[in-house]
Amino acid sequence: MKYRELGKTGVKISEVSFGTWAIGGSWGKTDDKEALASLDRAIGEGVNFFDTADVYGNGHSEELLAKATKGKEIHIATKFCRGADIHSPDTYSYDNVRSFCEKSLRRLDREAIDLYQIHCPPFEILQNGKVFEVLDRLKKEGKIKHYGVSVETVEEGLLCLEHEGVDSLQVIFNIFRQKPLEKLLPEAKRKGTGILVRLPLASGLLTGKFSQGHRFEKDDHRAFNENGESFNVGETFAGLGFSKGVELADQLRWIADGRQSMASAALRWILDHEEVSCIIPGFKNEKQILANLAALDEKPFSQEEISRLQSFYQQKVKNSIRGPY
Repeated sequence: MKYRELGKTGVKISEVSFGTWAIGGSWGKTDDKEALASLDRAIGEGVNFFDTADVYGNGHSEELLAKATKGKEIHIATKFCRGADIHSPDTYSYDNVRSFCEKSLRRLDREAIDLYQIHCPPFEILQNGKVFEVLDRLKKEGKIKHYGVSVETVEEGLLCLEHEGVDSLQVIFNIFRQKPLEKLLPEAKRKGTGILVRLPLASGLLTGKFSQGHRFEKDDHRAFNENGESFNVGETFAGLGFSKGVELADQLRWIADGRQSMASAALRWILDHEEVSCIIPGFKNEKQILANLAALDEKPFSQEEISRLQSFYQQKVKNSIRGPY
C-alpha cells in the first residue's frame, strides 16, 4: 500500500481507500457478513481510511465500520446533514450538529471522529458560513479531529477553500468529470487542503462491464436516481444518464491496453494527479476490493494518453453532463 498526506492534517491515508455507501444501502442487495469480510480484507491489504455517512443505511454503514475496525488504527470519515432538511439553517445549528455527531460516535463506537464532513449542503449554507463556526467548536471540544465538506460543484469547493478550518474536500472526479482540474484541484493544493475522490468509476460505468439495456435492482440508486429524482443527478452515472454513459465508456476501452482492466486504469488516471489524497471507490465483496486495489500497480498514463483523455472530455463528454458541477 502507498500513502499520501491528507492535506495539511499530517494524517497519512491509503491512496486507495473505500467508501461504504454500497454496503449500507442504495446499491441493491447487501450482505453484512460479506461486507465485514471485505472490510477485513481491505484492512489486511493496508487500507487505513474509510468514508461513510450517517444516512448510509440509516447508520448501518457506521455500525459495520465499528465492528470491522475495533481495536485497529483506522481513520474514519463520516458525514452529516442529509438526514434532516438540508435547506434549513437550523439543521446546521450547534445543538443539531452536536446531536448528529454524538449519534455517529455511538454507532462508530469512538470518542472522536477523525474527519467530519458536511454532506453536500446547499450553496447558501456554505455562503452563510455559520456551520464552520459550529465545527470549529466541536473540534475544540474534542468531538472531531478534522472537518471537511463533500461538495457537488466546483463553485462550492472554491467557496469552502476560503475557510481556514476546512481540511478536506470530497469531490466527484473521474475521466467523465474533469472540470475540477481547471481551478479546484490547483487551488486545493495551494491551500494545503486534502482531496477525497468519490464515484471514481462513475457508478460503475468506467468498469466497462455494462451494456445497453442493463437493469439495476429497484433499491439501487442507479435505478431510481438516474435523472436526479432523489438527489443530485451527478451522483449517478456522473450526470450522463446510463445510455449515454455506456456509449461513452465503450469509446474508452483503449485505456485498458497494457493494463489489468478498464476499471484499474480509470482509477490510476485519478491517482496520477498529485493533488488527490485518495480515491474512495465503493465495494460489496472482496473481489471488488482487490479489483480496486489493482490500481496501485498500474502504469501511469503517458502525456499523450492524458491529452487524448482531455480532448475526449472536452469534445464528447462535457456538454452531455446534466446538473450543476
